[in-house]
Amino acid sequence: IELFSDFQCPHCKELHDEILPSVIADFVNTGKVYLVRHYYLLPRPYSRVSAAYVCAAEKLGKYDQVSEVLFRTQQIWVQTGKVDEIVSGVLSPADMAKVRALVKDPSINAEIDKETALGTSQGVNQTPTMIIVHKGQRTPIAGVISYSLLKMYLDKVLAQ
Repeated sequence: IELFSDFQCPHCKELHDEILPSVIADFVNTGKVYLVRHYYLLPRPYSRVSAAYVCAAEKLGKYDQVSEVLFRTQQIWVQTGKVDEIVSGVLSPADMAKVRALVKDPSINAEIDKETALGTSQGVNQTPTMIIVHKGQRTPIAGVISYSLLKMYLDKVLAQ
């Protein structure tokens, strides 16, 4: 599953909170499916900065902590823009200093732009979009889908 999402997108938060935990438990952790997360920027005020902090944290092995806190507190930082303040609550001061330095590194923005362009080249035009890849077939699923439908589809695809 290739997942294109934006940390400022409320539908991405819904997918992250309500559907991904079951996908990870039932399919990823059991080795049936790989989940590849991609940044896909929407034209929103804090899309880039939130992606930059997560991308920088990923370089330190802290993707989960930072993405979790940004989705959990989305309603706060989308109003204030205080992404740095939110992220600093889950990282050590040493890791936060490294993340702040990386956020300023042009390679972080280049990586985010490359992933957004990848999504666009694959027909992504909204978030979240999952592209299910199986035996060369690419099936896009745009928007939020119920876990029961997604599970039914994945079980069917994996049985082929």
